[in-house]
Amino acid sequence: MNSRTAAESVAPTPGVESKNELAVLLDEPAALPWYRRPALWGGVAGLAIAAGALWWWQQRQAADAAPSYTTQAAVRGNLTLTVTANGTLQPTRSISIGSELSGTVTKVNVDVNDKIRKGQVLVELDTAKLRDQILRSRASLAESIAKVAQTVATEKEAAANLARLEEVARISGGKVPSKAELDTGRATLDRAIADEASARASVDDARAALSTDETNLSKASITAPADGVVLTRNVDPGNAVAASLQAVTLFTVAEDLKQLRLWVYVDEADVGSVTVGQEATFTVSAYPNRNFPARVTRVGYGSTITDNVVTYLTYLDVDNGDLSLRPGMTATATITATQRKNVLLVPNSALRFAPTDAAAAAKPAASGGIVASLTPRMPPRGGTRSPAAAGASTAAARQVWVLRDGKAVPLPVTPGISDGRMTEIIGGELQAGMLVITDQKAMAAK
Repeated sequence: MNSRTAAESVAPTPGVESKNELAVLLDEPAALPWYRRPALWGGVAGLAIAAGALWWWQQRQAADAAPSYTTQAAVRGNLTLTVTANGTLQPTRSISIGSELSGTVTKVNVDVNDKIRKGQVLVELDTAKLRDQILRSRASLAESIAKVAQTVATEKEAAANLARLEEVARISGGKVPSKAELDTGRATLDRAIADEASARASVDDARAALSTDETNLSKASITAPADGVVLTRNVDPGNAVAASLQAVTLFTVAEDLKQLRLWVYVDEADVGSVTVGQEATFTVSAYPNRNFPARVTRVGYGSTITDNVVTYLTYLDVDNGDLSLRPGMTATATITATQRKNVLLVPNSALRFAPTDAAAAAKPAASGGIVASLTPRMPPRGGTRSPAAAGASTAAARQVWVLRDGKAVPLPVTPGISDGRMTEIIGGELQAGMLVITDQKAMAAK
């Protein structure tokens, strides 16, 4: 019974045997097991590649959707607030030398750039007329002196006549001469005394006229009032000088070129930061790579309006010991108004930065993938919440955004002075070394 059952169990199935015989007759290969079939494994590999490509695409989409920021570290350093103004170099004391007299120039003894000494003769005028006037004045003086002598003699004569008349009257007991004759004698003496006084006054007048003419003669030789250097010369031999209305300027002299003064015009928006004693530097076109030191010595109260711009004249003293600078040069001055040392600094762009709405809109897409983006979402409750720093800011405080774990986080700060590029932070939670966000890069177009 058991042997039959075993024989039946190993006996070939009629249908399978016929198929094998048919395959042998047709010379076909035998069927492979399922786990050795290439098509099956090829399909599995294709599915794996498709899944990997889908995962890579989702990661790429998430990376593109995430915002990218430009950052810069907050650092400690020095900050200098400066004021820039333009102006020209001038001598500390400039002298205009002219002529009080009219006449013809006969000789010019100096030229531009010549060094002069006090009392040195610079220009000589023709003195012929002046000498003739002196001779005339001397003659008038001599005439006045002679007139004095004449009046003195007349006075003596009148006094003697009056004395004789009075003696006769005394001897005759007043009978002779008559009272009229005595009065005439007395009047004649008074006139003689007055004539003498007038003659002496004429002498003083003649002497004054002579002194004036001699002074004019001395002024015909124009001398230097002080030591200095000739800057300009406006006269040549043979020129006629007419000084009837005002003194004609013949030379301009700088008393000392080793000390110059820079005249700059400070804008009204900056004048409040400029005070006497502040240090400054300036440059001129002749030496573009050299900074010259200066110091503020005066800030004008009177304003100057040019093209509707209000400015204030400010003086800066300049040491020109090497005589490299010259009066009239145009200069650009940088005045050091305020200095801060070892303070916390951030770029000005960090105070102006604020994240864009595109970055916030990209966050859900970056975290969920395709399925999450296609799934409808419920609207958020309570609306959009603003960061805490936005409500903590005051009129004097702002905020900066720092990068933490790839995300923009606001921090409240209190800014101080700014030089136009960096700003001092005098309060807040910002620390040195933190990465402050200065810009947000634009996302690539899909």
